[in-house]
Amino acid sequence: METIVQIAQLLLALSLLVGIHEAGHMIAARIFGMRVEKFFIGFPPKIFSFKKGDTEYGLGAIPLGGFVKISGMIDESMDKEQMAKEPQPWEFRSKPAWQRLIVMLGGIFINVVAGIVAFIILTFNVGDFYLAKDQVMKHGIVAGVVGQELGFQNGDKILKVNGEDYERFTDLIQPGIFLETGGGWTVERNGRTLDIKFPDRFINRLEKIDLRNDLIDVRMPFVVGLFGDSSNVEAAGILLEDQITKVGDVDIEYFDQMKPALGPYAGQAVPIEVLRGTQTMTYNVEVSPDTTIGFYMQPTYEVSTKDYTFAEAVTKGTSDAFGSVILNARAMGQLFTGGLSARSLSGPIGIVKLYPKKWDWNKFWRSTGFISMILAFMNLLPIPALDGGHVVFLLYELVSGKAPSDRFLENAQKVGMVMILALMVFVLGNDILKLFGI
Repeated sequence: METIVQIAQLLLALSLLVGIHEAGHMIAARIFGMRVEKFFIGFPPKIFSFKKGDTEYGLGAIPLGGFVKISGMIDESMDKEQMAKEPQPWEFRSKPAWQRLIVMLGGIFINVVAGIVAFIILTFNVGDFYLAKDQVMKHGIVAGVVGQELGFQNGDKILKVNGEDYERFTDLIQPGIFLETGGGWTVERNGRTLDIKFPDRFINRLEKIDLRNDLIDVRMPFVVGLFGDSSNVEAAGILLEDQITKVGDVDIEYFDQMKPALGPYAGQAVPIEVLRGTQTMTYNVEVSPDTTIGFYMQPTYEVSTKDYTFAEAVTKGTSDAFGSVILNARAMGQLFTGGLSARSLSGPIGIVKLYPKKWDWNKFWRSTGFISMILAFMNLLPIPALDGGHVVFLLYELVSGKAPSDRFLENAQKVGMVMILALMVFVLGNDILKLFGI
C-alpha cells in the first residue's frame, strides 16, 4: 500500500509538471500566431481526446510524459508530409528565429517558475525545523554501520565539514558535501581533534545507504513516548514520559545505549530505573528474546524553528530551488570526470522514492518543486529531441543568419530520440538492478 501511495504521488506530479511544461510551449506558440495541432498529457495509446478550435486535447495511457504538436515544427512526430509542403504563415518554421527560440524555452521557463513558487510557498507556510549545531556539540552523534566503517564512534562531536563551519545537522550529511574532493568531517573525541575523510568515490554508495541510519545521526536523549503491543514496561508500571536512567548497572542517557544494555537480559527480568518528575523509581521489567521491552522513545533534544516573512521566503525559496539545480549540475559534471558512477543515475523507480510513504502535501509539493527544477535543467541539455537541442540550433541560426536544413534537423531528431530511449533503458535497468541489490 505504501508503494502505491508513492507511485500515485509521482504520477500526479508528472501529470502536473508535464501539463504546465507543454502549456508553456503552447501559450508561447499562440502568442506568436502559430497553430497548435495537439496537446497531450501521457503517451499513446490514447485514452480520450476532444477538439477545441484547431487543437486536439487528450490523455495518453502512459503517464510518463506528454507532448504538444506545433504546425511546421520538426519534432518526435516526424511529420514529413507536412514538412514537404510550402510553409504557411501560421507554422513554426515560418516565424522569425527569435520567436521560435522563445517557444522552445517556454516549457523550461514554466517549470522553473513552478519550482520556485513551490519552494517559496513551502518556505513561507512551513518555515524551518532543524537540529542546530549546538545540539550536535551537546549530545554528539551515534554512528551507524557505515559511519563506523569510516571511523566514527558514538559520542563524537563534529566541529566542521569540508573545513567549513555548519549551522544545522543536515549540513553534515547533505549529498552535496560528498562532491568535494578530499573532503571530510573534523571531529572532537575525548578532548582530541581528528579528521574523518570521505573514502574515494563514496558518493557512489549514497543510493544504497540511509544517511541518518547507516551513517550518522544525533544522539537522542529521550523519554518513554508510546507503548507497543503487550508492552513489558507498561505492565511493570512505567508511565509515558518517564525518563529511563539505568538498566541493570548501566547508566542510560541516550537511546542508542538501550539495546546493548538490554542484550545480556534477553528472556529475563532486569531492574530499570526511571526518573518521574523529581522522583527516582525502579521497576523489574521482562526483556523479550529480541531484547525489546515494548516502547517507542520520544527524543528530548531541542529542535530549532525559524519562520520567514514573505520577502524572506522569496529569497530563500528561490535560493533553495536553484541550489537543487546546481547540485545536480555538479553531480553531472562528476559523471563526465569519473568521480561519480553512471550506476548512480535513477529512473522512475528511483524517483518514486522521493515521495513519502504516507500522503503529506507539504512533502509532495517539496518533491514536486524539486522535480520541476530538474526537468527544466534536463530539458535544457543540448541533446537533439530535447528543448535544449532545438535551442542550440536556433542560437546557431540567430548568430549565423542561416538555418540548418530540414534534412539535418530530421536526422538530428532521430539521433536524439535514440539517445533518449537508450538513456531511459539504462536508468530503468539501474533501477531494477538496485531493487535486487545488484
